[in-house]
Amino acid sequence: MTGREVQYIAEAHRNGRLAGDGDFTRRCQDWLVRQTGCAHALLTHSCTAALEMAALLLDIQPGDEVIMPSYTFVSTANAFALRGAVPVFVDIRPDTLNIDETLIEEAITPRTKAIVPVHYAGVACEMDTIMDIAVRHGLAVVEDAAQGLMSSYKGRALGSFGNMGTLSFHETKNITCGEGGALLINYAEYFERAEIIREKGTDRSRFFRGERDKYTWQEVGSSFLPGEMVAAFLYAQMEQAEEITRERLAVWQRYHALLAPLESSGLLRRPVIPAGCGHNAHLYYILLPDADTRAALMAALRAEHISTVIHYVPLHSSPAGKKIGRAHGPMHYTDDLSGRLLRLPLWIGLSEAMQERVVHAVAETLQTATVAASAA
Repeated sequence: MTGREVQYIAEAHRNGRLAGDGDFTRRCQDWLVRQTGCAHALLTHSCTAALEMAALLLDIQPGDEVIMPSYTFVSTANAFALRGAVPVFVDIRPDTLNIDETLIEEAITPRTKAIVPVHYAGVACEMDTIMDIAVRHGLAVVEDAAQGLMSSYKGRALGSFGNMGTLSFHETKNITCGEGGALLINYAEYFERAEIIREKGTDRSRFFRGERDKYTWQEVGSSFLPGEMVAAFLYAQMEQAEEITRERLAVWQRYHALLAPLESSGLLRRPVIPAGCGHNAHLYYILLPDADTRAALMAALRAEHISTVIHYVPLHSSPAGKKIGRAHGPMHYTDDLSGRLLRLPLWIGLSEAMQERVVHAVAETLQTATVAASAA
């Protein structure tokens, strides 16, 4: 907590409106417009909800195809599969673990409707290339920037390139309200329908602004709006977003420096941040030689009371992914890197001593394993 969350929740209660689209919702949306440069921002109760809204706004129909990486959270695929679309998975880049932009064009078919790049770990996809492909083929782009608030590509905020962008404020994210998200609308023509879809398919928002004498059902929608107390908590976090990012980057950079000798020794690989990508230190991961080494390291660190976690199980190899989606071409890097990635503890307040302890334990375990392997 940054300090004002409880104060703002109390203020929201005093205002007497606990449903969404109150003063704090508007403050959050205005902040997002200023921060990202999007045309409009709408708070939602999750990034999943924002993705589902995007699918509705694009009029995704059964049989449509949507290109995305397999190395992502299930919501990226679910939002479009719910409309009957087929997720088409392409492989990731070995450096950033983002969708390989060079493989997108060959995955396009007459049924392709959209491209959904996922900015993994808050590091930007190659958006110039992706947008060029989309324009040439008449496709929509929905940026899954769940991890990307406060990150940029060539000076522009993530989520501001595609037709739409989506953000997450889940408790695992840098800026949080427990559960929450936002839809960033970059093409103004989507805004009126987006408001309707977000309000159960009604023009209720226009009614509250005095633009209608009543509101009624206009099209298919759902309840995508968060409550005002959630927005109040979130706004306190937004006020401190720059400081939160600075502190996380300091922790990230410290890990990066401490782990450099282990990378030089060939014991692991550190994250890669391409030129032009300003990241937000959402997470710090290491890539290990193989899955067995990762499992052994996790066990050793657990014994030292150090919690580490893996990340996504690739969607193309999951039961639902096999049934609903399809992989276009080999998924070599997706399969390989997902089995070797390990995330290290990272949060504001993680001290230098704690980080040194983590890195020492990692180094000791990997070096001991290397010596044992050489002896064998």
